[in-house]
Amino acid sequence: MPISKPTACLALADGTLFYGQGFGAVGQTVAELCFNTAMTGYQEIMTDPSYAGQVVTFTFPHIGNVGVNADDDETADPVAAGMVVKWDPTEPSNWRAAENLKPWLARRGRIGIGGIDTRRLTRAIRQQGAPHVALAHDPEGNFDIEALVEAARGFPGLVGLDLAKDVTCAQSYRWDEMRWAWPEGYTRQEAPRHKVVALDFGAKRNILRCLASVGCDVTVLPATATAEEVLAHSPDGVFLSNGPGDPAATGSYAVPMIKEVLETTELPVFGICLGHQMLALALGANTIKMNHGHHGANHPVKDLETGKVEITSMNHGFTVDGQTLPEGVLETHVSLFDGSNCGIRVAERPVFSVQYHPEASPGPQDSFYLFERFAAAMQARVATT
Repeated sequence: MPISKPTACLALADGTLFYGQGFGAVGQTVAELCFNTAMTGYQEIMTDPSYAGQVVTFTFPHIGNVGVNADDDETADPVAAGMVVKWDPTEPSNWRAAENLKPWLARRGRIGIGGIDTRRLTRAIRQQGAPHVALAHDPEGNFDIEALVEAARGFPGLVGLDLAKDVTCAQSYRWDEMRWAWPEGYTRQEAPRHKVVALDFGAKRNILRCLASVGCDVTVLPATATAEEVLAHSPDGVFLSNGPGDPAATGSYAVPMIKEVLETTELPVFGICLGHQMLALALGANTIKMNHGHHGANHPVKDLETGKVEITSMNHGFTVDGQTLPEGVLETHVSLFDGSNCGIRVAERPVFSVQYHPEASPGPQDSFYLFERFAAAMQARVATT
């Protein structure tokens, strides 16, 4: 069989080149390259704000097989810079498919490259760390390789980069949509019991749905909201969302807010992913950049307090340094892959957070109980005041 001319090129900063067939938008982008091991949910992954500044390599080869639809977007538009897949995306075969993946990516300005040895690429990421890359798609197959490699080398990286300000909401809004359930689909929370302020550092819609599903009346505030603005809503609890970038950079304005909330109130506080990292920073711990991060829907995490093992969904390139947790802050969960910190709580206070994504989407739902724990903490506080 004749080999068609490559129409896309992935250039790593070390000069390694991968040629393949382009799809989606035409053009060029630079980013950090990561890999995701989930077997489902490519649309949710591409629209997860935590992937800002990253091109995602999918280790599962069957990408495009269920199409895309508006209900599965985790935010309004794809946030990941691009996607790398083993095979050219397949035609969809799913009753929920409303559109094919390729035109969806093209319309939303995201580049894809197929025909790549994703196993080799994933091994390189694991061994050498997440590289900086330039991804180009040209239907004519004309590439300035030297310029692409230089563009990859010029990418500043995620360390010290505050990306939450790029993906947060522009103004506050209310949320009452609950989790999807057969046969009704998404329904509305009509009898909320708890007022929650959610700080949007890059919040996924399914996180907000989970909060609504446990009885929360959710008000979402921008990442830059102050403690005064948070407390002006008289919340029963404060939620710190997921998000992209370096937690220390976003923490320059978010950590003072979190500290003031903790110091001036006894409100329950719950954080996920970036929110977990910034809560840890506010409590006095440190965060560090990981070699290649955790990205997938099959990560085993052990609850150190119950001995239970949960299979979780993860997406993070930074982690809390468990060795720096101060007295009174307990490590509650650890990764069974590498022993890294995956959860903390403050002794004798309803303040806790986890590194993984209990809302899944995509992924297992082993950890939904954390939303119920947050709701129970708010109920207990209301009962005693």
